[in-house]
Amino acid sequence: MTLDATVRGEADEAAVQARFLGSIFERYGYDLREYAPASLRRRIQAALGKSRLSTVTELETRSLADPAFFTEVLESLTVRVSGMFRDPSFYRTLRTRVFPLLRASPRLNVWHGGCATGEEAYSTAILLAEAGLYERCQIYATDLSPLALETAKLGVYSAATLPAVTANYRAAGGTSDLSRYATRAYGRISIHESLRRNILFFQHDLVGDHVFGEMDLVLCRNVMIYFGRELQARVVAKLDDSLRPGGFLCLGRSEQLSLAARARFSDFAADERIYRQGPPS
Repeated sequence: MTLDATVRGEADEAAVQARFLGSIFERYGYDLREYAPASLRRRIQAALGKSRLSTVTELETRSLADPAFFTEVLESLTVRVSGMFRDPSFYRTLRTRVFPLLRASPRLNVWHGGCATGEEAYSTAILLAEAGLYERCQIYATDLSPLALETAKLGVYSAATLPAVTANYRAAGGTSDLSRYATRAYGRISIHESLRRNILFFQHDLVGDHVFGEMDLVLCRNVMIYFGRELQARVVAKLDDSLRPGGFLCLGRSEQLSLAARARFSDFAADERIYRQGPPS
């Protein structure tokens, strides 16, 4: 194949992908059009493999005709990676440096944007409980995927993860027994109701939906690495708008603030990608 033919083929592929994403947006309101192209291309291929369809056009046709099928496709198009106490040094920093500064607030609002299946929201809840802050907090945990949220609301996970979770919890400074927060039975662990009652899980699109304000702490970790740069900047602006003055914004290890956003935040714990709204104190 000549270079010109290769370029034409890539252009045709991009056009088909763009049409598919545009159709999804028009039919269902999910806006994936500014996700990072290379990553999205891989996930579309994964959706094709899972559905046993041959072309993106076939995937588009069936997605538009069958909402239940599209719900499954959405799981392939949006990355769902989560785990309790992932990056334990991040949670240790929350415990030792962020929470002491939030202690003076009579009411705490926390937002987990892109919470996936809920493990990280429950991790934060455990730390809040151990800091004596859980009873006066409300955690809003949101995600694009309705299937992921079903798992999050149930709070039931495989017990096979327990050794890794326990090790990460200890590395994050935990000294209690995780049985205080979850029951193990029949190869599963179930988060206790006492830890779930202050968490509200609901569907929300970081790209297209409005944000809600008055948050003391916003965590949106390892979500924006799949967005294009302009989209990242717009989402960070939304997260900024949701914070109370002096609130904290937490991103993933591979994510950084845009130059424009840096004027609004100080590096509170730069290695952990924890920023505080306002200039350095």
